[in-house]
Amino acid sequence: MSRRVYLLDTNILLTALIAPERLPAEVRTWLSQPRNDVFFSAASIWEIAIKCSLQREGFTFRPEEIHALALETGFTELAIQSDHGYPIATMPWHHRDPFDRMLVAQAQSLPAHLLTTDSVLKRYSELVVVVGLVA
Repeated sequence: MSRRVYLLDTNILLTALIAPERLPAEVRTWLSQPRNDVFFSAASIWEIAIKCSLQREGFTFRPEEIHALALETGFTELAIQSDHGYPIATMPWHHRDPFDRMLVAQAQSLPAHLLTTDSVLKRYSELVVVVGLVA
């Protein structure tokens, strides 16, 4: 099998770290294979920080804790570079969430398969892989 590169959206990142059993077995295998590169974006940590600051009920994640746990798990942080934003200038408005749009652009820039639960993102690229979580 060949090496694959994955970028986790924020929801998949949180699920992989907090409740990996909710990921399909195939996805857990992808993420655990040493030959694969698994990235999480600084955009996801930023999104988690914003949600944390809003103090929404049930959202108890701290950005620094998720960041540390992602690194401990062996995931690689992907910084936001200026050229990652270039594709957003011509990206259709299928989705309004700026974090998701950045993640799509980063996946295209690497390239990497973007693992997400958001089926709307599939409209952007064949690199988007929609993951159904297990209840």
